[in-house]
Amino acid sequence: MSDSNATTPTLRPPTAKVPLFSLGRVWTIAASTVTQLVRMKTFYFLLAFALVVVAVGNFNIPTTPAKELSMIKKVSFGTMDLFAWLFAIVSTALLIPRDLEDRTLYTILSKPVRRIEYLVGKLGGVLFVVGVSLLAMYAICAVMIYARETAFIGAEFEAMQADSRYSQEEIAEQLTLIQKQGLRAELGIAVLASFLKASVVAAVTIFLSTFASSSLFTIIVSVLLFLIGHAHTMATNFWLHQSDSNLFVQMLVKVIKILIPNYQLFSFSEGVVQGEAINYAVVSQMGMLTGGYLVVFLLLSLLVFVDKEF
Repeated sequence: MSDSNATTPTLRPPTAKVPLFSLGRVWTIAASTVTQLVRMKTFYFLLAFALVVVAVGNFNIPTTPAKELSMIKKVSFGTMDLFAWLFAIVSTALLIPRDLEDRTLYTILSKPVRRIEYLVGKLGGVLFVVGVSLLAMYAICAVMIYARETAFIGAEFEAMQADSRYSQEEIAEQLTLIQKQGLRAELGIAVLASFLKASVVAAVTIFLSTFASSSLFTIIVSVLLFLIGHAHTMATNFWLHQSDSNLFVQMLVKVIKILIPNYQLFSFSEGVVQGEAINYAVVSQMGMLTGGYLVVFLLLSLLVFVDKEF
């Protein structure tokens, strides 16, 4: 029998390999996360923040203009920091449960998407929204501080000029004191510190959300860890002192330092707000520490997330 009637097998092109990590897929997930957070109307808290800043800015205190400006900055930036880490916790805690509820997670992971890409994309989307929110809050603060600073300088200059007891040098010194507590470019470092802290908070929260039973549980535990993280140094020093530097306690303290970030380290922004000189070495160290925390908690999240059956 002739071989001419034999069916020639069809050659299929080899299936393209999926890369281990794709920035394009991460970007797509991050953009989707930003859209998801916007649809959840998460930016409404900016209205509450604006009301707080306006109320503080118009609250007259019987004190010097410099001290009043210092108080306005302290309250405004403290509120900004509070809103940033609270937003990071709540928004991150809702993402994975919402994707599970909507079955979006099953659709995403059925495609050639690595689980680490999903986690990085979700975290990146949250950090983008946190960054935009901080910039918006800083803009509100800057307008209020500049308006009050200008008003104080004008009123103080007129009052001291009308009083013959003050020399030009004394007037200039008083105005410089007001300007020191006014709007300065260095205040951007305080905003950066709030962003770094919120980034670590979001990384911890996304780790908790990979195994938590509910969003409420994730939010409560994240807030507790945040509060514990502010007493980090005091608690660890107390344990080491009480145990006489026992080896087991030392190892336990090291593990705790990794799993519970020391949020008190980011409090260097308080000095910046009050007009102290910036230590750029500390700022650089905080940036590297934040990067280390993000890597550690993303890897911990992946270890838990990879065993989930979706």
